[in-house]
Amino acid sequence: MNMKEKLQSLVQNSIVLDISEELEKYEACSTHFGGQPDVPADFQWPRYQGKGYNYECEERPLTFLAQFNCAEFTALDARHILPDHGLLSFFYEMDSQPWGFAPEHKGGLKVYWFEDLSTLSRAEFPEDMEEDFQFPAINIKAHTDLSYPGWSDFIQKFPEEDDDEAFESVQKELNIEEPEECSKLLGWADVIQDSMYEECDLVTKGYYLGNPEGYAKITPDDRQAVETAMDRWQLLFQLDMVETDDFELMFGDCGRLYVFIKKEDLTARKFENAWGMVQCY
Repeated sequence: MNMKEKLQSLVQNSIVLDISEELEKYEACSTHFGGQPDVPADFQWPRYQGKGYNYECEERPLTFLAQFNCAEFTALDARHILPDHGLLSFFYEMDSQPWGFAPEHKGGLKVYWFEDLSTLSRAEFPEDMEEDFQFPAINIKAHTDLSYPGWSDFIQKFPEEDDDEAFESVQKELNIEEPEECSKLLGWADVIQDSMYEECDLVTKGYYLGNPEGYAKITPDDRQAVETAMDRWQLLFQLDMVETDDFELMFGDCGRLYVFIKKEDLTARKFENAWGMVQCY
């Protein structure tokens, strides 16, 4: 295959999210960003205590980011890999923003799938949750789009390629534009720094990836295994900047939160095994 054929072979479907207009009317178990989540009666609001990007985080409740009524997305999910029912909900530690390069960051992101909507009701915020982390409810509109990998992901799949300028020419030929801002479900991550599949594979095996010393501890077997990490992991959710007239959310310096999950865990609906990564400029 030539480079164009290689890139076309990697195309995926993604569900692009428009998160920009404040919710006018709350409906139970509706898809929305922020606001209050719908949860079971016995739900324990997730909390985090541990390392953030560069400092220790005292125990605090995670911020509710968004919930998705899965039935609303069935027609947009071309590969039918998301659940076709239930509510998919995302929580994250917004204050310290753990970037996901350390095993200790586990717990800084929580993903829940509540299968039976009839058991859910609107939750109250924890008493110790600061107002800054009680986000306004914002409507989410969605449409499908084709998703192609960027250069760093492309060369993970085709390491023999080394001409990034030729890659950019093929992108132009196929009218592929890398968005400045994009929130989405599924597809390829819009990478700001480097490909994240290998990092997800290694950090969830217990390796610290915040310095060269951590990488030096990776065993030969695990180094070999990460060569196929891209085949095992799937982008589940990408959250970019969110802005309204009165609200702004940003990860790091104009960065993004990426939520990855092993394909086998996605099939088994084990969303508790999802892993969060943050990249910024």
